[in-house]
Amino acid sequence: MAGGKVLVTGGAGFIGSHVAESFAADGHRVTVLDNLSRAKLLQKDDRNARFNWDHLAARDGVTLVEGDCRDAGTVREAADGAGVIVHAAAQTAVTTSVTDPRADFENNVIAAFNVLEAARNQSPRPAVVFCSTNKVYGANVNDVPLTEQRTRWAFAGELAGGIPETFSVDRCEHTPYGCSKLTGDLYMQDYAHLYGIKTGVFRMSCIYGTRQFGMEDQGWVAWFTIAALTGKSITIFGDGKQVRDLLWVDDLIAAYKAFLGSDAPHGVYNMGGGPENTLSLRELVGRLEDRTGTPLDLTYADWRPSDQKVYVSDIAKATGELGWSPRVTPAEGVDRLIDWVSDHRALFA
Repeated sequence: MAGGKVLVTGGAGFIGSHVAESFAADGHRVTVLDNLSRAKLLQKDDRNARFNWDHLAARDGVTLVEGDCRDAGTVREAADGAGVIVHAAAQTAVTTSVTDPRADFENNVIAAFNVLEAARNQSPRPAVVFCSTNKVYGANVNDVPLTEQRTRWAFAGELAGGIPETFSVDRCEHTPYGCSKLTGDLYMQDYAHLYGIKTGVFRMSCIYGTRQFGMEDQGWVAWFTIAALTGKSITIFGDGKQVRDLLWVDDLIAAYKAFLGSDAPHGVYNMGGGPENTLSLRELVGRLEDRTGTPLDLTYADWRPSDQKVYVSDIAKATGELGWSPRVTPAEGVDRLIDWVSDHRALFA
């Protein structure tokens, strides 16, 4: 579909803006659909959405549409003629889903359904990439045996290589966010089977990169980096040995493109850096202190509901089926992020 139309929902967000920029650089006509609601949902100012929005406005081949994915007509119009839809629009914070579950449901379930219906009612039907999450596995992850090390927790036993796509999503707590994303995840799979839509479901772990306006509730690598460089206090919930597998945003987009270029009619992929690209909170703090030469202002608080001590993706399926693998290590990625935040300090004042 060289030069074809790509719709990116949530294109003013962190991942969506990088997706839009990347496909435009490949010569596609990109339509970005975003209601710029992230600030309202997270009760923050809108500098992140506006910054990415303005960044994309300067790109050739990108058309910006301010509209709401919860409105079926808006999505249908934006999707008209698209060969690919990347559905990145979402409510993304677990804590927000707990305090406002209705908004979480509407943004994560109704919007995903509208995207699928827009795809189903076109001819030919576009491929759909869905930004799912590791939270679909819920509290089941907390039943995986762990070992405690000096600076981190680690999976033990047969899941030492990470959580596979076959891991159970059933009979556990998920939080409203996990429930709403799992609903969209399952709808994507069913529309692939029922209607022949090529759908790629990417259950993402910790994605990070430039133009990510992290905060305490979401985007922890970016948030720690921003706080370290601007003298803000950081609250660590739990013991700080929590571990995630990190994936640089460009590596994520490479996986999307590998799926779209593959013969796979549909697929579900756990998507992160895998066991070779992990970092704990304490380890990130240490790296930031080494780079800045200044101790971070840290406080500790109790574990939050549904916090996972460890989440690491088993990425063998994506590697085997798509011929894809991460390229950017956490050390390199964190250094890139430090440099970007340093160059944009005024955004975080």
